[in-house]
Amino acid sequence: MSSIDNLNKAFESRVRLGIMSMLMVNDWMDYNEIKEKLNLTDGNLASHITGLEKLNFIEVRKRFVGKKTNTSYKVTRTGKKGLSGTHQRA
Repeated sequence: MSSIDNLNKAFESRVRLGIMSMLMVNDWMDYNEIKEKLNLTDGNLASHITGLEKLNFIEVRKRFVGKKTNTSYKVTRTGKKGLSGTHQRA
């Protein structure tokens, strides 16, 4: 059995895996940064973010930077456990 066979169903999407991979190596990333790096539309990113948030894999922080709203994300402890489970040895 390969490690891909152990992939958590939440990460079968390359977008969700990409989001989680970026958040694992960055404390916080904002919405536009994730959208740009993964070359996603607003709707596509929003749907995947919502899915990860429902699983408690990411934390959302909304705040103002100057007069603009800024939404940022970071991986939770649950998210780290979920993602690390995808790297089990065969």
